[in-house]
Amino acid sequence: MPLFHDMFYLGLPVAEKMLRPVIVYAFLIAGLRVAGKRELAQLNPFDLVVLLTLSNTVQNAIIGEDNSVTGGLIGASTLLVVNYLVVRFLYQHESLDRLVEGDEEVLIENGAVCPVVLKRELITIHELEAAAHKQGFASLDEIERAVLDAGGTIAFFARKPTTESSRHDEIMRRLDQITARLEAMRA
Repeated sequence: MPLFHDMFYLGLPVAEKMLRPVIVYAFLIAGLRVAGKRELAQLNPFDLVVLLTLSNTVQNAIIGEDNSVTGGLIGASTLLVVNYLVVRFLYQHESLDRLVEGDEEVLIENGAVCPVVLKRELITIHELEAAAHKQGFASLDEIERAVLDAGGTIAFFARKPTTESSRHDEIMRRLDQITARLEAMRA
């Protein structure tokens, strides 16, 4: 029956169907590593467009001239198996994992923004503020430390009040209470 033949007949050898996704996978891992961490998690509209068109661009490299269901399943299965093996391998080899994923980068240290790191990671102050707002911070002044981890997410750590500012706040709170009591006594 021609329908089933066209749907399941492989136009390329199985070995080629398996080799193509492996080559594309390795290229994309290297390319995303060079592109930086922001491509992974801190997407702006331009980054999203690039990632979406990138997937469409490499589609033909993965499947070749073969549009059969069988060919697609072989390609997808190969990608899943390769990813599983790479993740397992990197889990057992931490130094190689750091080489592939990179190290974390400190974006804010002791309340001060690190402009050199922001420039290297191509993150603007506006994007950093937006990420801080998403995590419940009103401004960057509330942040003691911010770290861009290897996976591309930014972790923010709030400033802890100093002993002096805590004491000042407590004194002001008590003065407000005394003022309120005096006002109540006068009334």
